[in-house]
Amino acid sequence: MANTPQSKKRARQNEKRFAVNKARRSRIRTYLRKVEEAIESGDQAAATAALKAAQPELMRGVTKGVYHKNTASRKMSRLASRVKSLA
Repeated sequence: MANTPQSKKRARQNEKRFAVNKARRSRIRTYLRKVEEAIESGDQAAATAALKAAQPELMRGVTKGVYHKNTASRKMSRLASRVKSLA
């Protein structure tokens, strides 16, 4: 348990940061799920549009520290190749 004023403040900050990061992760996952659903339906136009919408969200997650750069790049690459193979 936090005892010093500094550790109490850090605990409060960590809770706020956790909530913000959780919301960001959830938002990114929603965009990725939309791409997955478009791929499952077999609609390449919808999948391409969903991928274009998901890409900036995923990269924003990198700049905000939610995802590692290579993780985001790997996810984008795999999704892009799956969308491309629909044709």
